[in-house]
Amino acid sequence: MLTAIVGVNWGDEGKGRMVDLYAQEQDIVARYQGGNNAGHTVINPKGKFILNLLPSGIFNERCLNLLGSGMVVDARHLCGELESLRAKGEELDERRLAISDRAVLCLPWHVDQDALEEARLGEARFGSTRRGIAYVYGDKYMKKAIRFGDLQDEKALLERMRGLTEWKNLTLRGVYGAQPASLEETMDYLKTYAYPLLPYVQDAGRLLERAAAQGKRILFEAQLGTLRDIDFGIYPYTTSSQTLAAYAPIGAGAPGLRLDKTVGVMKAYSSCVGEGPFTCEWFGPEAEALRQAGQEYGAATGRPRRVGPFDAVASRYGVRMQGCDELALTKLDVLSYLDRVPVCVAYEIDGQRVEEFPYGARLERAKPIVEYWPGWQRDISACRTEDQLPKAAREYVSALESLVGRPIRCISVGAERSDCIWR
Repeated sequence: MLTAIVGVNWGDEGKGRMVDLYAQEQDIVARYQGGNNAGHTVINPKGKFILNLLPSGIFNERCLNLLGSGMVVDARHLCGELESLRAKGEELDERRLAISDRAVLCLPWHVDQDALEEARLGEARFGSTRRGIAYVYGDKYMKKAIRFGDLQDEKALLERMRGLTEWKNLTLRGVYGAQPASLEETMDYLKTYAYPLLPYVQDAGRLLERAAAQGKRILFEAQLGTLRDIDFGIYPYTTSSQTLAAYAPIGAGAPGLRLDKTVGVMKAYSSCVGEGPFTCEWFGPEAEALRQAGQEYGAATGRPRRVGPFDAVASRYGVRMQGCDELALTKLDVLSYLDRVPVCVAYEIDGQRVEEFPYGARLERAKPIVEYWPGWQRDISACRTEDQLPKAAREYVSALESLVGRPIRCISVGAERSDCIWR
């Protein structure tokens, strides 16, 4: 069984929490895109963890966790994540962690270039996390990146790095007037942080194909959501990789595999980190109340998330782009403080009602059309079956199903692994 768990909206939907839950029954969990520019928060009996690079199945001791070929990996950051887990008693070896030999290394000069460009853009900035992600993906597609497999031939790597350093300094010095990168310092960085990871490096394609042939259960984990996809998101306010489920086998390292099921994750309301159009956004005290209720602060950056009511237009588009078979709804409990629960059911653009997600400048002009459902105004965190939910909460869930056109199979009513209702 090959399953993808993906974000329906802007990211921050609670995918890490759902992957941790689903991973208890999996043999392999594979991250297939992105880097350490977003985080997944996992709360389980071992504590609270924020994972930026490691797959969220890392807490299943019987599960192999793969950093796939479509990822860009900051080796220093990954070493830090591993060390923090080991400090909490996690024993991580090659039976629990693998890195694709085709995964690309994010180097210090990518991080420097990211910060320099955001500073140059000023008010026109894209809201980058300044982790170097756009620049390492850019180098990948210009065939000027280093992959983990390249570490296996140190002599050839040194020659390639010499040419890449000279090339990169044309930009750092010539465009930004910044300090040039040092070949010696960059090689020292690789020896300090990347080379220790070599025991985990292997051919991800062979690993996954063999596991699928043996009938193993494989879960593909996405970072961010539909609206941050480089091709189908709110371009240019996107990430630099493909966040869609269709890309999962490719990004994991085995393009010949086919998914059996796609689970889309969406929140019971909307949240967003970063710049770009966010039609249903709330401001002022109304936004702060929701932000506090949901503790909406970025797992990777700590930045306050933009928040607002559930956006049915964006969610319906996200479900379609992801090809979702079913949905998981997170943070329903957060809305318990409201006497009326708002939903953005359509947009108004240039005086016209619009129910299909618009493109480009039309999206910038969109205004939300909001309808309200009765609130339930009671704590639902102890509910474990659907019939234990208040009638108003059940009706709200049913309304969201109707609006997006897919069944909601799992409802999260709290942060703990057990705080779920299966339908």
